[in-house]
Amino acid sequence: MALDSPKDMSLSRRAMKAELLDAETERQLAYAWRDERDEEALHRLINAYMRLAISMASKFKRYGAPMNDLIQEAGLGLMKAADKFDPDRGVRFSTYAVWWIKASIQDYVMRNWSMVRTGSTSSQKSLFFNMRRVQARLEREALSRGEELDRHQMRQAISMEIGVPLHDVEMMEGRLSGSDFSLNATQSVEDEGREWIDTLEDDSTQAAELVEEDHDRKALRAWLTDAVSRLNDREQFIIRERKLREPARTLESLGTELGLSKERVRQLEAAALKKMRRQLEAESQEVHELLV
Repeated sequence: MALDSPKDMSLSRRAMKAELLDAETERQLAYAWRDERDEEALHRLINAYMRLAISMASKFKRYGAPMNDLIQEAGLGLMKAADKFDPDRGVRFSTYAVWWIKASIQDYVMRNWSMVRTGSTSSQKSLFFNMRRVQARLEREALSRGEELDRHQMRQAISMEIGVPLHDVEMMEGRLSGSDFSLNATQSVEDEGREWIDTLEDDSTQAAELVEEDHDRKALRAWLTDAVSRLNDREQFIIRERKLREPARTLESLGTELGLSKERVRQLEAAALKKMRRQLEAESQEVHELLV
């Protein structure tokens, strides 16, 4: 089992020197942790099977993750197994722990494989960890029959073999074809250092659009100012207090100040807005469409 660093080797040596538990001792430790939350019993159980966790972690090195990280994830899976293990079921802890260790490592590998979430469903996970192996076997079997499967036939065969939808196979094939690349990486030496990010479309507002928006905004402001100026003093006051002030005055407060009822103020406001709309319609049909 190849390890990444002296730290990994030291951990492996300690795990190999840990005690081997017989079935009865293992069961008593499991009872002590489950019923009494005896941490010493938990440590003995974890340490005894850390060699199993390291052994399983080593099988996932081909996915490019650091061995130390894989061992840590395997250890987390082992602790989850110890916390959920029920000794009354009559199975050995190692048999139960294998599933939790493997699940923890697989989740870590898939989380770190790509910035894009690689897979979350059981079928996608099965594809991620089995697709290449199944594809290699199908290719060997096809060659032994003197056949050669094209890409579509291979995808269909993988879909049927693993029992997953065809579109999941197509998606995973793309995900497994390569790792993530930086947008600041150069495309090729011929492009004189041109980076991939230079090919992305700039979705920010362009200069021409800014000029048009500024022109339209100024025109609209001028039309609105002219429309307001054509109202009488009381109408201008109501429009200013109701539409141009933040926060807007209530109809009741304006009525109290003007000596009018709330309903009368509402009628005056509606009449003023109607006058302004007619004036703006006369100025520009385009503005009318925006107000509708």
